[in-house]
Amino acid sequence: MSSESRAAPLYCPYCGEEDLRPSEEGHGTWECRGCARAFSVKFIGLVRKAVAR
Repeated sequence: MSSESRAAPLYCPYCGEEDLRPSEEGHGTWECRGCARAFSVKFIGLVRKAVAR
């Protein structure tokens, strides 16, 4: 899967606003027009499911 086909964030993690724009800072960075914050989204990996005993 290429990076262009990945889903964009649906809302700002700080204020919940949905008016997000890609930032010029680079791949995975977003700007919120509601609270004027910039943030990045990065996939780190999958976690193992906890095993109940």
